[in-house]
Amino acid sequence: MSSQPTIAVLGGGAWGTALGSMAASNGNAVRLYARDASTVDSINRNHRNNTYLPDIDLHPMLKASTNAEEVMSNSDLILCVVPAQSLAEAMDEWKDVIPVATPLVVCAKGIERKSGLLMSELVARILPGHSLGALSGPSFATDVAKGLPTAVTVAANSRALADRIALMLSGPTFRCYSTDDLTGVEVGGALKNVLAIAAGAAVGRGFGASAQAALVTRGFVELRRIGNALGAKPETIMGLSGLGDLMLTCSTPQSRNYSYGLALGRGEDLAGRPLAEGVATAAVAVELAARNNIEAPIIAAVAEILDRRITIDEAMEALLARPLKNED
Repeated sequence: MSSQPTIAVLGGGAWGTALGSMAASNGNAVRLYARDASTVDSINRNHRNNTYLPDIDLHPMLKASTNAEEVMSNSDLILCVVPAQSLAEAMDEWKDVIPVATPLVVCAKGIERKSGLLMSELVARILPGHSLGALSGPSFATDVAKGLPTAVTVAANSRALADRIALMLSGPTFRCYSTDDLTGVEVGGALKNVLAIAAGAAVGRGFGASAQAALVTRGFVELRRIGNALGAKPETIMGLSGLGDLMLTCSTPQSRNYSYGLALGRGEDLAGRPLAEGVATAAVAVELAARNNIEAPIIAAVAEILDRRITIDEAMEALLARPLKNED
């Protein structure tokens, strides 16, 4: 690896741009791929992404291009910041130009609806033999782009690789912890989005802060159960990419999933709202829990509400009427 690592970022949305600017501010040579030529031109000329991060100055050393192969050539690390439900299509498109020797870190949080696979599992199926990782944790794109203090977790099947990636990405305001628990990191990142919709819907419906706290706490139990069944380490679920991300996502309208839940609870028009990954993840999360014989009533309720099979009021009534059990 060169003294100045070269990092490729695939994705010119808010999160990809924020990660690219942060990585550049830490002294890396960063090249970002975006499909939209105007976004590329704005980043290169004005150091702004006016579509996704308006009014935030990006690091001047962040360079953008519409040529994905050019961006990835001779890179030491690839950050794949493509939405979860578009990842398979993107990997199919780029599979012949992604360098085998370059570690690829998936930065999307979710479970693919078609296959039921976690993001790294999906990529491994399309890119066998590649070194893969995942980045997750309590982090908003605007905070990272502004250089506000943030801590996340990066995972890889090899602890040595995870350590190397964490060192490459960490800087004065962006702290990267490392783990070899790839499953645990991705389960937490995916399921917290579904639970954030539940929390937002409760608040939007006027159920109050006590109901919100109960849903988040009991939702975390469901997340932990599913994580345990899939082999996640308890410390990962209790860490930044599990409990930490859940706390952030379920507590503020700055979260797209919580904001979607708020609008749902208030009966607002949901058409045209920003992407809320939990909407796509809810149904497949129910299937995942069922395959592992896990009780996940809150996740199931979110899926039923989104499918308009029950109302929010009916879901809360059913949750409160469940048989009493000891907490687990």
